[in-house]
Amino acid sequence: MTSLNVLTISNCGLNGSLPIVQGLCELMNLRELDLSHNNFEGILPSCLANRFNGSIDHLSPLPSLKSLEYLDLSHNYFNPITFSSFFNLSKLEVIFSDDNNLVDETDLSQRWVPGFQLKAFSCSRCLSTKSGRITPRFLHYQFDLQVLQLPHNNLPGQFPTWLLENNTRLEVLNLRNNSFTGTLQLPNHYIPNLLTLDISFNNIQGPIPTTFGLVFPNLELLNISKNDFEGVIPFSFGNLASLTYLDMSSNNFSGTIPENLTMGCSSLFYLRMSKNHLSGQLFPANSNLTALDSLYLDNNHFSGEISHGISNLTNLEVIDFSNNNLLGMLPRWMGNKTPLVDIAIAKNQLEGPIPVELCNLKSLSFFDLSHNNLSGSISSCSNWSEIRHVHLNKNRLTGPITSAFKGCSTLVTLNLRDNYLTGNIPDWIGNLSSLSILLLKANYLQGKIPFQICLLENLSLLDLSNNSFSGQIPHCLSNITFEPTSRKSKISDHGIISSIGFNMSSFLQSTLIMNKDGKLVYDYPYYMLPSVEILQEVEFSTKNRILSYKGDVLNYMSGIDLSCNKLEGEIPPELGDLSRIHALNLSFNNLTGSIPTSFSKLNQIESLDLSNNNLDGIIPPQLVELNSLAVFNVAHNNFWGTTPERKAQFGTFDESSYEGNPLLCGPPLHKACTKIQPPSNIPTDDKGDEACGFMDLELFYVSFAVSYMTMLLGIVAILYINPHWRWAWFNFVELCISTCYYFVGINTRKRSSFQIV
Repeated sequence: MTSLNVLTISNCGLNGSLPIVQGLCELMNLRELDLSHNNFEGILPSCLANRFNGSIDHLSPLPSLKSLEYLDLSHNYFNPITFSSFFNLSKLEVIFSDDNNLVDETDLSQRWVPGFQLKAFSCSRCLSTKSGRITPRFLHYQFDLQVLQLPHNNLPGQFPTWLLENNTRLEVLNLRNNSFTGTLQLPNHYIPNLLTLDISFNNIQGPIPTTFGLVFPNLELLNISKNDFEGVIPFSFGNLASLTYLDMSSNNFSGTIPENLTMGCSSLFYLRMSKNHLSGQLFPANSNLTALDSLYLDNNHFSGEISHGISNLTNLEVIDFSNNNLLGMLPRWMGNKTPLVDIAIAKNQLEGPIPVELCNLKSLSFFDLSHNNLSGSISSCSNWSEIRHVHLNKNRLTGPITSAFKGCSTLVTLNLRDNYLTGNIPDWIGNLSSLSILLLKANYLQGKIPFQICLLENLSLLDLSNNSFSGQIPHCLSNITFEPTSRKSKISDHGIISSIGFNMSSFLQSTLIMNKDGKLVYDYPYYMLPSVEILQEVEFSTKNRILSYKGDVLNYMSGIDLSCNKLEGEIPPELGDLSRIHALNLSFNNLTGSIPTSFSKLNQIESLDLSNNNLDGIIPPQLVELNSLAVFNVAHNNFWGTTPERKAQFGTFDESSYEGNPLLCGPPLHKACTKIQPPSNIPTDDKGDEACGFMDLELFYVSFAVSYMTMLLGIVAILYINPHWRWAWFNFVELCISTCYYFVGINTRKRSSFQIV
C-alpha cells in the first residue's frame, strides 16, 4: 500500500514492540499515523526515531516517512521517546504523545533548529524526569502553534509568557496542573485567536492584570482555579463577550461580582467562583446572563437575602450558594425555575418554611438545605420523580414524616437528622427501592423499627440513633447486603458535563480532513471541558466520633447505628451475617442476653459498640478473629468471666472497653481471674440515659411520690400498732416543742434588752 496516506491503528488492544508491524517503514506517502490507545512498548522503529550518541549534529537522516504530517503515539508504553527523533520530519505538523515517556535531550546552546513547525503539540503526563521537568526547549523555535497542551507535568518556574509572544496564532493553551509560580505576566500585544486558556492547579500569585480582557478579547473558555490569585475581579472581564466557561474557584479573590461581567458576558453558561473571599450581595440585580445554566458561588462571604438578580436567570439548572451568610426566607420564585436540577444552599442562616412551590421542580435531582434554621413541616412533593439526594439535616423541621418522599423511587439519600420530627417511620419507606443512605438521628421519632426497612436491599448507611424507638431489633436486617455502590457519592452529571456535550475523558481530538483544494488540513474541536468532580458529603458516627465521608470512601462505607433508644430483647444472631458492614452501634439501649457468637463472621467490621446495655454472659472468644476491628466497647453491662485473649486487634483495646462489668476479669482490667463462676444475681448497672441526652422526668416524679407516701404510711402504721412507741413518739414531739419555746423566750428577752439599751 505504497500510496496509503492515512493509517489508524487506534484502540485495537495491540501490544508488543512496534517493529513487528511489517512494511510500516515502506509507507513513503504516509501523512497521518495514529497508534494511540494501545499497549505498544519498547523503542520506536528506525523510520520514526533517530538513533544517536553524543552530539545532535551527527543525526542520520530518516530512511522514510518524510511525508508524515500527523503522528499520534498517545497512551502507549514507548520508552523513551526523544524530541530529536522527529527533527528531520520537515512536514510534521501534529505530535500527540500523551502518557508516554518523552525526553528532551536537546540543548539551546547548540542552536540546532528543528526542521518542522508544529500546529499542535500535546504532551500530557509525558515529560521524563531526565528532562529536569522543564518546558521542552524545542518550543522556543515554534511560531505556528495553534494547540499546545502540557498538563500534568509538574513544570516549574514563571508562567511562560514567551509562548504567547512567539505564537500569535495560538488558539488553545493548556498548562493545567503544573507548578508555575510568580505573577501572571501578559504579552505586550493582543492575542485575538486565543479561545481556550487553562492554567488551573498551579501556584500563580498576585492580582489578575487589569488588561486581561483586552489582551484576550475572544476567549471562550477560561480556567484559573486552584491558584493563589488575589485582589478584585478586573473590570475588563466585561469585554469577554464570547466567554462561555469561567472557573475562578479556589483562589483569594475579594470584593463583589462586577456588574459589567454579568452584563457583558452574555454567552456564559458555566460560572464557578467557589472558595474565595467574595462578599456583598449574592448576585448583581441587573444581569444579562440568559444562557447561564450552572452557577457556583459557595464558600464565600456573601450576605443578605437571595437576590432577585438570580430570578432573571431563566435557564439555571445548577446553583450552589452553600457556606455563606445568606439570610431571610427561601424565595417562592425558585419554584418557577423548572430547569433546576441541583440546589445546594447549605450552611447559611435561612429561616421560615420550605416553599411548597419547590414541588414544581420536576427535574430536581439534588436538594441540600442543611445547616440552616428552616422550620415547619416537610411538604409532600409528588412531582419529584427524579430526586436522588435530599439533605434537610440540622434545621428546625417539625411534625411527622407523613407522606413526604412517598413516591420517590429514585431516592438514594434521605438525610433528616438533627431536627424535631415526631411520630413513626412510615411503612412506605419500603417502597424506596433505590435508598442507600437513611439518616434520622437526633429527632423525636418513636415506635418500633418497621420491618419494611429490611426491604431496602441497597441500603448501606442506617442511622436511627438518639430517638425513642422501642421494641426489638428486626431480625430481617440481615437481608441487607451492604454492598458498595458509586450512587452514594455521585450527585449528577448535569452541570459537570456542559451543554456543549464534549467527552470529558479527553482534552483534544484532531481530525484530518480534505479541503476543497485537495489539501489535508486539521479540524480541531479545540478543548474538552475539564471535569469538575462534585461529590456529596455525609456524616456518620463511628469509632467514637463523628466522621465525614465523601467520594470513594462514602461509596464503600457501611454501618448501622441504633444507639440511644429504648430497644429491648436479645441481639438477633442473624446480624452476624452482615459480613460487609463496617460499623455497628447498639449502645445505650435495654438489650439483654449475650453477644451472638455469629458476630465472629463480621469480617469487615471496624467499630463494634455494645456498651451501656443489660447484656450478660461471657464475651465470645471467637471475636478475636475480627482482624479489622479498631474500636470495641462492651462497657457497663453484666458480662462475667475472662476478657478475650489479647492478640491481634484485641491487644490494642484498653480498660475503657470493658469497664463497668464487675464480674469481668483479666487484662487490660486490673482484676485478676480466679475460679470463674457464673453469677447468681448481678445488679443492673445504671447506664444513665443522660449520656444520650435523655432524662425521664415523669418516671422520676412518680418514683419520688410513691417512696414518700410509703415512708409516711409506714410511720403511721407503726405508731398505731405499738402503744409504747406511740407514747415515746409523743414525748419526743413534746420535748421538741418545749425546747423551741425555751429558745424563743431567750431570744425575745435578748431582743427586749437590746431595745432598752
